[in-house]
Amino acid sequence: MPQGISGGRRYPDFIIGGAPKCGTTSLHFILDQHSDISIPFDEVHFFDADDPIAHPDFLSVQQGRLVWWDSGPAADDNLDWYADRFANDDAAQLIGEDSTTYLMSEVAAARIHAVLPDARLIFMLRHPVERAYSQYWHLVKTARTTASFEQALIQFPQILLGSSYACGIRRFIETFGADQVKLCLFEDFRKDNQACLDDVTDFIGAAPMKIDPEKSWFNKTKYPANLRVQRVANLIGGPLVRRKYRGHMAQGRGLRGRVINKLHYWWFKHVNARLMTADRPPPMSPATKAYLEQHLTARNAGLSDLLGRDISAVWEGMKC
Repeated sequence: MPQGISGGRRYPDFIIGGAPKCGTTSLHFILDQHSDISIPFDEVHFFDADDPIAHPDFLSVQQGRLVWWDSGPAADDNLDWYADRFANDDAAQLIGEDSTTYLMSEVAAARIHAVLPDARLIFMLRHPVERAYSQYWHLVKTARTTASFEQALIQFPQILLGSSYACGIRRFIETFGADQVKLCLFEDFRKDNQACLDDVTDFIGAAPMKIDPEKSWFNKTKYPANLRVQRVANLIGGPLVRRKYRGHMAQGRGLRGRVINKLHYWWFKHVNARLMTADRPPPMSPATKAYLEQHLTARNAGLSDLLGRDISAVWEGMKC
């Protein structure tokens, strides 16, 4: 019997809440292959959609007025939009959603609990420095920046916030209780994804499933073959990204919205993809790496205690 039902609406039984660039896409699509589980294709981002740090493209200024999406406790009407994301999942025993910025949100935990007090929360964590670098390249790939990594650390606070796990984990544990929070390491997932999947399916109450090796890894990243050319291209692609994601919360529908979506698809399918052909990014500056190891160790103080294991044995250079 599905658990995520309230006021006649069907809501998720579990949420993959973060962190970005930690293998969550692979976990999402593996779980979606389960015969009893259904997850919407795209990330939902309902409970933190008004956050200008995590989602600057969701907000805009129109004629001097700030336009934003209310996902706070008084926004009951907008819960219809949220429930619509799962409207085709009635036959599934369990449904989930994947919104990887919830972990770094200071408001998402309380908002989720107000609607889904019995939800199970899954968080995947990765070496904080490697995760931050991976997010930067995602910003480059998606035309969100033309900056260097060092410049991006200053311009995009979500890069460091996304690697600051400890506060978010404490917030969710305090809100839901430790029994409803599952922590997985990206490094463990890469080493033995079947064992990690077995832990997750047991945690959410689903029957075990065998991973198909042909369908076990998604979101394989390519990198710019020429960073200088990519930065120039991003000057054109950036506005397309901002306009498309501004319509995430049911805004921008109609002819204009369809045109923007088609332009976005064409650009990233036929132009941007031809620039992304390298298998690896250039190495991070040793000085920048040393800074991030020190700073992100401080941001994640006490993380080993939360995980119940010495994280320095898994994440080189991190003493938290």
